[in-house]
Amino acid sequence: MKFSAPLIEGRLIQRYKRFLADVELTDGTVITAHCANPGSMLGLKEAGSRVFLSKSDSPSRKLKYSWELVEAAPDGENLQLIGINSSLANRLVAEALADKRLEPFKAYDDIKAEVKYGEASRVDFLLRNTDAPPCYLEVKNCHMMRKKGLAEFPDSVTKRGARHLRELANMVAQGAHAALVYVIQMQADQFDVARDIDPEYDHAFKEALAAGVKSYAYTCDISPEGISIAKPVPIVA
Repeated sequence: MKFSAPLIEGRLIQRYKRFLADVELTDGTVITAHCANPGSMLGLKEAGSRVFLSKSDSPSRKLKYSWELVEAAPDGENLQLIGINSSLANRLVAEALADKRLEPFKAYDDIKAEVKYGEASRVDFLLRNTDAPPCYLEVKNCHMMRKKGLAEFPDSVTKRGARHLRELANMVAQGAHAALVYVIQMQADQFDVARDIDPEYDHAFKEALAAGVKSYAYTCDISPEGISIAKPVPIVA
């Protein structure tokens, strides 16, 4: 996924009200950017951090800038570019599915996004082919690292995420396939559930795996020019 225009560099002043961030651009201008991330962003919102923004020319946009990347060392040691725009995770998976770059899903030719299922929910992707049951695929964005090389999800309590796991397990019970993909918008060596942050999510995750839901985690290659899913990493949960 290439950014449509070169990103704009700045320094973070503060992130507040979850979806707002004040940024000082390199020319000294201070702007307010949209922060498309509902989580706590633990380790990624320190004042003075180098950030990269996209800019929209749409007249309907109240906030012209969107916060896309931050340069941070979430493990306390290694600086790297990290994608904080959680809304990009589905787009990255859609691109990888279309390009047949996700090995567990290469056999599926019919890919539909945002399909209603479960109890008033929508699954991120419904995958079909003629030789196997349909596969319900849920995508989660990950950008938290508290230990070197270990990516974790979630960074805050997510009752919605736990509900999605239960609904995926229900689809397996009905004869379908179901899977969860964690898109890690940074470099990491492995993935685990942050059970200390959300024990309910951890419980639902373990129940889903026991029920037959598959789980996968992928890191991303990230630069100011674009983001793409890179390679799978082991899940240690």
